[in-house]
Amino acid sequence: MEGSKQVPSSIKNRALVEKRRQEMIRGAVSLFRDKGFHKTTTREIAKASGFSIGTLYEYIRTKEDVLFLVCDSIYEQVNERMKEVVDTSVPDGAPLEEAVRSYFRLMDDLQEEVIVLYQEVKALPKEAKDYILEKEQEMVAMLEELLACSLPEASRGKISVIANNVFVEGQMWGFRRWILQRSFTLEEYIDHQVSLLLEGVATYR
Repeated sequence: MEGSKQVPSSIKNRALVEKRRQEMIRGAVSLFRDKGFHKTTTREIAKASGFSIGTLYEYIRTKEDVLFLVCDSIYEQVNERMKEVVDTSVPDGAPLEEAVRSYFRLMDDLQEEVIVLYQEVKALPKEAKDYILEKEQEMVAMLEELLACSLPEASRGKISVIANNVFVEGQMWGFRRWILQRSFTLEEYIDHQVSLLLEGVATYR
């Protein structure tokens, strides 16, 4: 994965490495959510992933590597969704709205991973914190690029604030799900957020 943390593996088959690491991410996320990162053992991750502890260490070196993989998985999926719906060379509202809707739906799909990532980041070593912050900034930058094309008259500061708002509002669907998901369906929540965004965008056009 371009731009991703290079987690060494003794396995040379890249397709198998990707398959096993996706299984590892799914198994680890539920454990990190229920027990916390530090109380979860690599043996438990191996069991939840469906393979032995020996096999686990063919694909990672440390437990921190699993959190790096979770972070990269989120980033790559956001990147892929943005590329699917966005043509930033066309300054039109439709790509902006569709990209934001797609991002919000992805945050619904990845809410467990996002919650675990932010829940555990405070306890990570500095290198891990810096890496996760870097990937977060890259995701916000995707939104900034899209907004800059839709709002050519807006200042860089305003673009940055709007992009960060969209970024956090997508994640808020998971962070505050015990309240929001009682009051709205996903599509209702997205409609309200997109309406507010486009009303704000219209003031700059």
